[in-house]
Amino acid sequence: MTQPTQLACALEKIDAANRADPNIEEVNGQLLPKEYAYSQHMTRWLFELESQPSERMQIACRAQHIERWTIPRSDFPEGRKAYYEWRQACGRMHGRRAAEIMAECGYPQEECERVETVLTKRELRKDEDTQLLEDVACMVFLERYFAEFYEQKADYDREKWLRIVRRTWGKMSPRGHEAALKLAEGMPAHLLALLQEALASD
Repeated sequence: MTQPTQLACALEKIDAANRADPNIEEVNGQLLPKEYAYSQHMTRWLFELESQPSERMQIACRAQHIERWTIPRSDFPEGRKAYYEWRQACGRMHGRRAAEIMAECGYPQEECERVETVLTKRELRKDEDTQLLEDVACMVFLERYFAEFYEQKADYDREKWLRIVRRTWGKMSPRGHEAALKLAEGMPAHLLALLQEALASD
């Protein structure tokens, strides 16, 4: 298999897996399987931040939430510690599935393992690929899910929201910060004010 064909093979298999998501998200008036929609948002923002991304980053971004619905948050107890345990379990699964698909499409073992490492995010802030993945994920959250999350968690006090925004900001690179500030110009006023307050007091 040639490289372009390998990439097409991997992306098609990831898309097929994510189209099985029973949960739905509306995108531009169209109802799509949620994790399939998420993977498309990830790909779009990858190309916004990196004009010529590597094949492994295209695959990693597309597989960021591959089959996430198979490990529901409800399988883990409440609380911050359990939340991070759930996130880590998801990351390991996403990395394993992406590596399996890449191997099926003819990628060499070292490239499969590289993508698996990126998706587990063990080297955040140390590894450029992992940092790019995190920047892309943060941009997708801010653009697509921040407002909905804010409404769902209306019982959170102001200080908790400021901590959430600061944690998100702290995960991002200067390139991500620049993109986020540009995106923020179009945010609803209450979310823009929250972002500005979080950064001003950070």
